[in-house]
Amino acid sequence: MGIIRGAGLGLREPHIEEILDHLPPVPWFEVLADNYLGIGGRPRDRLFEIRAHYPVVFHSVGMNLGSVDPLDEDYLDRLLELRAELQPEWISDHFCWTAARGRHHHDLLPLPCTEEVIAHLCERVSRVQDRLGERMLLENASAYVAFRDSECSEWEFVREVAERADCFLLLDINNIYVNSYNFGFDPREYLEAIPRERVKQIHLAGFSDERTHLIDTHGADVSADVWRLYRDSVELLGAVPACVERDSNIPAFDVIFDEARRAQQVMLEETGGAS
Repeated sequence: MGIIRGAGLGLREPHIEEILDHLPPVPWFEVLADNYLGIGGRPRDRLFEIRAHYPVVFHSVGMNLGSVDPLDEDYLDRLLELRAELQPEWISDHFCWTAARGRHHHDLLPLPCTEEVIAHLCERVSRVQDRLGERMLLENASAYVAFRDSECSEWEFVREVAERADCFLLLDINNIYVNSYNFGFDPREYLEAIPRERVKQIHLAGFSDERTHLIDTHGADVSADVWRLYRDSVELLGAVPACVERDSNIPAFDVIFDEARRAQQVMLEETGGAS
């Protein structure tokens, strides 16, 4: 994991030609693995060209870890095949469910924070890690409903799963801020509760302000409040590799590259030059 350092970018199709033409000094890219499972042709060829020049990590949205449906072994087979070809430094997915009874909802749906769910999620994460032969990263998700049955805070839930399943964390700073606004908690308290040694990656992204609540859209610049919370995260967790994501309203490459450079600068300022 040592070659993934500094602030990278989520690899997005509109930027690939420019990246291959100019080879900008991005330290690494995060690949949304689901976009490349079982496909060939030019998209796959260009992904291999990117990999020839840059380290990559895989981000997955299809493991459906929180569901009670059986694990999708075919999905894992295809993910492992792509991993064998591209050799990412790690693979991540989410604290969520995405399908039930075979019906896919195409969203990252939240989980109640209960002992039953913790045990269920840990068992499924352990099975996936056995298939991978390595520890994976789990990302905290945004949420817009609270569960009456929850028995602990979100950060206690995240910490407990990470420690009991012996997995790593991908900490999404934007999602922490969105949830803190939507549910009225102190986001710094969340950060302070997370075991530093478990956090291997950070996400930064933008949200949509609907006045009564925030929605994690990945369709805007990183907000000033999220930048402040990111600075807190570096203070508390150190210079964890960070990735800027943009999934809608995708701007010119230089716009998000500037955000990655800003993240890098925050790392340097908060750690005295260590990144």
